[in-house]
Amino acid sequence: PGCSVAQVPVAEGKSVQQTVEILTRKLELLGAEKQGTFCVDCETYHTAASTISSQGQTGKLMYVMHNSEYPLSCFALFENGPCLIADANFDTLMVKLKGFFQNAKANKIESRGTRYQYCDFLVKVGTVTMGPSARGISVEVEYCPCVIANDCWNLLMEFMQSFMGNHTPGIPSVFGTKHDSIYGPADTMVQYMELFNKIRKQQQVPVAGIR
Repeated sequence: PGCSVAQVPVAEGKSVQQTVEILTRKLELLGAEKQGTFCVDCETYHTAASTISSQGQTGKLMYVMHNSEYPLSCFALFENGPCLIADANFDTLMVKLKGFFQNAKANKIESRGTRYQYCDFLVKVGTVTMGPSARGISVEVEYCPCVIANDCWNLLMEFMQSFMGNHTPGIPSVFGTKHDSIYGPADTMVQYMELFNKIRKQQQVPVAGIR
C-alpha cells in the first residue's frame, strides 16, 4: 500500500501534545475512527572503534527499527543503503555483534500515538520522543488498496490536505525510486528513518508537551 510519512510542525503558541490533539480532532470530525495505537522505534548503532582502526574504514551508521504494524519483524537500515528485514530475534544478534556495532543509546528515538481508519485510509498521528522529551510530530497516511505507490499519490495528497492543510508534504523520495514497482514495509521504514534523522538534526530545545 502507498504510504506517506511526514513531520508536522508544532502550531504557534501550542505544545506538541496540543498540536497532536488539533490534528486528531480534525480527523475525528472527518469521520475517522480510532483503531488502537502504534509505535515505531529506532536505535542507532555505529561501527565500533576497534573495527575502524584495524580495517581503516570510515564509520558507518546502522539503524535498527521496529514497527508495531509488523510485530514479528525487525528492520535494519544503513544510511543510503539497503534495508534488511529480519525476524524479531535480530535484536539478540546485535548484542552479540557489539564488538563490531555499538549502540548509541542516547540516540534512541520513537514515535507513538493513535491509529485512525477513514474509508480506505489508515492514519497514524504520533508524538516523536527522544529520551524524556517530545521532539516533534509524525503523520503517516496509508492508502490501503493500492500497491503501486505512484498510482495513489494524488489521492493521498488530496486526503492529507483535508486535515493537514498547508503542512501537506511533497511526494516522498522513496516514491521516486519505486517508479512502478510494488511498495512494501521497508519503504515506510526508510521514510521514518529520514524523518527521525531530520528531527535529530534539528536539536531544538525540547518542547514541553508530554504530560
